[in-house]
Amino acid sequence: MFAIVDFLGSQIRIEKDAIVKVPFIAKAEAGTEVKMETVLLVNDGTNVSLGQPTIASAFATGEVVKHGRDKKIIVFKKKKRKGYRKTQGHRQDYTEIKIKSINL
Repeated sequence: MFAIVDFLGSQIRIEKDAIVKVPFIAKAEAGTEVKMETVLLVNDGTNVSLGQPTIASAFATGEVVKHGRDKKIIVFKKKKRKGYRKTQGHRQDYTEIKIKSINL
């Protein structure tokens, strides 16, 4: 069984007991329970429930495992024959969530 949810502006495919990376949640400490209420699709193996745009009674729950930072991303800009070169980089923050259940 899997579902696709819209969580913090990202569409994420989730399964029970899977650990997923989501955008950083500032107010959630490790061990906090998170509820995902915007469920777009649920597939239980035989039936597929598709929301238009969402499935009204469906939700998923998860537990915050930890916070972290991704690998560094380098942004390099250059204009040829002008002497212009600029290098920037950043590391994106994320939160790992372990999915406990998907409820219809």
